[in-house]
Amino acid sequence: MGIKYWEYEDAPLREKLKNPNVKEVAKIYFDNETKAYRFAKALSEVKKKGNLRLKDCSKELPLATWKRYLDFGVNVGILKHEANAYSFTDRYSKPLKNISVYIKSWIDSVSEEKMDVLFANAKTEKQQKRGGRRQLSEHPENQAASEPIIEQEAKKEEDENIAA
Repeated sequence: MGIKYWEYEDAPLREKLKNPNVKEVAKIYFDNETKAYRFAKALSEVKKKGNLRLKDCSKELPLATWKRYLDFGVNVGILKHEANAYSFTDRYSKPLKNISVYIKSWIDSVSEEKMDVLFANAKTEKQQKRGGRRQLSEHPENQAASEPIIEQEAKKEEDENIAA
């Protein structure tokens, strides 16, 4: 979620409300332009038709994509899915305001929280490295590659002088 709070303070919000568009709504949830487009497309179809069934979705996007983005709309509370049709919910704004009140309340609270108790089932240990480049210091045979060229040439000259 990419809410840029300064874009929704009083003065900028008044400007945005003069010409609301679906791109702004989609960009709140997706930074990726393609994902934002697909979500906006799903919301626009619901707005046009009122109730949208999956079988009524256009062939512009695959059916699985329509379902994924419509279900995302349900998960964030913009849409509801009843009787095999998606439609806008009327319960969106109040819960979103309540979330902001809850976050503000948590910030203002002074209680001490133990993360290991709150997230008892979370994996807290550091993950092992999975692939990627190995560090040169781990392999002595590759150590020479990490030395500067001047030092390599100086060693080469020393070796030639010793051998002669």
